[in-house]
Amino acid sequence: MSDPNPRRRLAGVLLLISLVAMVAGTALVVPSGLTLNPYDSGAVLIAVREQVGVHLAELAFDVVGWMGLTAAGLVLAGAVHAEPVPAQVWRPYLERLAGGLLAGAGLAGVLHDAGNLAVTQLAARPAAPGVETVAMGVLLTAKWTVNLAGLLWVAATFAGAVGWAMPAGLRVAGLIAALSGLSAVILPWTTGAAGPAPGLEQLGYALHLPVMIWYAVLGGRYLRRRDVP
Repeated sequence: MSDPNPRRRLAGVLLLISLVAMVAGTALVVPSGLTLNPYDSGAVLIAVREQVGVHLAELAFDVVGWMGLTAAGLVLAGAVHAEPVPAQVWRPYLERLAGGLLAGAGLAGVLHDAGNLAVTQLAARPAAPGVETVAMGVLLTAKWTVNLAGLLWVAATFAGAVGWAMPAGLRVAGLIAALSGLSAVILPWTTGAAGPAPGLEQLGYALHLPVMIWYAVLGGRYLRRRDVP
């Protein structure tokens, strides 16, 4: 028997792979102290140089996570329904917008990882002139790129919670998760020129968790049900 809704199932697989990879990367970063504070670039370069294996492993997981999110967004943007869906629960323009925003978030996340990979190369050249200043610029760019990724992800969650066909409870949970993610995105803007401290950055990770859990539930639902709209 053929699968009546293969695109949704593929999106579910990609979402779950993406989220597992991101969680694995975070589990490596936080205990090892490799959150890469741009305002202490000298210490960052030392930490990366001393734990380059952990840093590269975390980057590998993160790249897989963001690329999976990009692919899932593209699949969802082009998804079709196996059966007619009532007009009041299906807004195709929002479905496509949500998928496009999700793909954009993934691409911004990959750019963030590219910056962190560049820091790996800088850490291997501690005697190079101005290396700490260059590292600070690269790290600042990477931090704000991941903030942009978070903003796009939150926007995708809002659009998806409104536009994707799903049970009312899951829709409300998506809107609540998006509000939590929006709080995480706003946090760095509240610190002004000083930038977020490591503790505040970890709070941002925690505030993004509801968004990740919601997508995990959504991905599991797509994967389990062949007739999911």
